[in-house]
Amino acid sequence: MGDRVALFVTCLVDQLFPKVGMSMASVLERLGYTVEFPEDQTCCGQPAYNSGYRDEARRVARHFIRTFAGYDRIVVPSGSCTTMIVHHFAELFRKEPETLRQVAELEKRVWEFSTFLTEVAGVEDVGARFPEVVTFHDGCHGLRELGVRAAPRRLLGRVRDLELREMQTGDECCGFGGTFAVKFAELSGAMVRSKIDAILETGATTVVSLDASCLMQIQGALARAGKPVRTLHLAEVLASR
Repeated sequence: MGDRVALFVTCLVDQLFPKVGMSMASVLERLGYTVEFPEDQTCCGQPAYNSGYRDEARRVARHFIRTFAGYDRIVVPSGSCTTMIVHHFAELFRKEPETLRQVAELEKRVWEFSTFLTEVAGVEDVGARFPEVVTFHDGCHGLRELGVRAAPRRLLGRVRDLELREMQTGDECCGFGGTFAVKFAELSGAMVRSKIDAILETGATTVVSLDASCLMQIQGALARAGKPVRTLHLAEVLASR
């Protein structure tokens, strides 16, 4: 394939889950891509945007546009951050025609990880092996704003020795929602408790998702409940051999 791709690893992956970024790079390199990590990258601006700080979000978004200007493809291990870039940058710059033009061009180059593999790389079998029973959690942004549902399941379906068991509430919110978990802690806690009940009903040993934020929320609830179920990003499963 030989294309040059840039990784936007997101704040959570950079600060808390570096293995997700390394796993994503490993899978892409296995497929023949030249993977680059622009060291000037910071945030997509979503925390500020969701909290109503639009000027601050614009400042971060401008930096993102400059940092990734020279890359053919930008791959993101997060439905949430991908959504911010491809759907909400345009709203931030709707009164700035030149920046809006740059955003429109940028949107075509940004891909959530699983859809990049299935739609751009054109692969489903990446040579992974993961001998466990897993269940899949659909993050809200990836499912509802990007329409990503089939791609991760197709990829998991080609992982050797992996058994996928769908949970009853796979498409229900885990309760994280960024600042939602802080502002509405009691409601957030109730939502994630419902989620782990559904996870445990599947008998899975691992919960897989596309967003580190969802996995952090779910893993915290599982740990507090004393349940021996781990959470992994899709990239980590696909990097397993």
